Amino acid sequence: MPQPAPSRQVKLDAAVAGPLFMLAAALLFTLLNLIVKQIGPAYTIWHIGFYRFFGGVVVLLLIFGRHGNAYRGHNTRLLIIRGFTGSAAFLCVVTAIRLLPVSTALVIFYAFPAFSAVFARLIYGERISREGIGCIVMVIVGIGVLFDFSLSGNLAGQAMALAGSAFAGLTVTLIKTLREKNGPVIIYLYFCTMGMLVTLPQFAMAPLIPATAMDWAMVLGIVFSSVVAQLSMNQGFFYCRGWEGGVFMSSEVIFTAIVGIAFLGDPASWRFWTGGLLIVGSAVALNRFKANHARSEK
Repeated sequence: MPQPAPSRQVKLDAAVAGPLFMLAAALLFTLLNLIVKQIGPAYTIWHIGFYRFFGGVVVLLLIFGRHGNAYRGHNTRLLIIRGFTGSAAFLCVVTAIRLLPVSTALVIFYAFPAFSAVFARLIYGERISREGIGCIVMVIVGIGVLFDFSLSGNLAGQAMALAGSAFAGLTVTLIKTLREKNGPVIIYLYFCTMGMLVTLPQFAMAPLIPATAMDWAMVLGIVFSSVVAQLSMNQGFFYCRGWEGGVFMSSEVIFTAIVGIAFLGDPASWRFWTGGLLIVGSAVALNRFKANHARSEK
């Protein structure tokens, strides 16, 4: 009697899978940034945010909500708080992208690891090493270079990018507690749900339904690029450590800068490159120092 052929199981090499998932997420987030920049001015941050969050809730519930209560998690209060801080970060960075060159907005936003280190000290009492303090100082210097060390230019856009970075730093810090007993899907589901609740009142006051095929393509692009990017990033963290994922995700700045400068006419002055290298380089180094410190404590 013939024996059934053995099933083939594809095992992904962590050294390859981690970077692939993270780089895919960075490319998809770059696509999201460009859509946000290019979508018509009739779409406010509230319209963009509502479509992103509402679409995320629908997609996640369709995929993961068929086998029970998708909102059942641990520490619901903190899940809600994290959802609000993450929503605030997204709305701030969307505002910054609409007001600033998209590459400049992303460079400022990627100062969030420095804010994360500060919040980790305030909330969890984590010690900041001398190397970490040095990285935070260099981030501040990099932001100063981008701002030309003066409160001039598009101050509202710069402030929104910096506020988004601070909210993102707080959000990343809160995830430390949440991920102990919650999976990445439920954390993201609460994020989308809280964002939907935040943006719904403003959306309802001036609802805007896509009227053309291009508008529909952009709205659907916002929904699916954000959902797939987030899930790809979450999957990537199964194959690489936190600081490694942060390094790979920082490539979003590079991808966005290349596209912004090449196709959207973003300025590429020495201030942009110097400030950008200081911010992104310090953020990468800070992640590496935190990883080395965590290993030394084991």
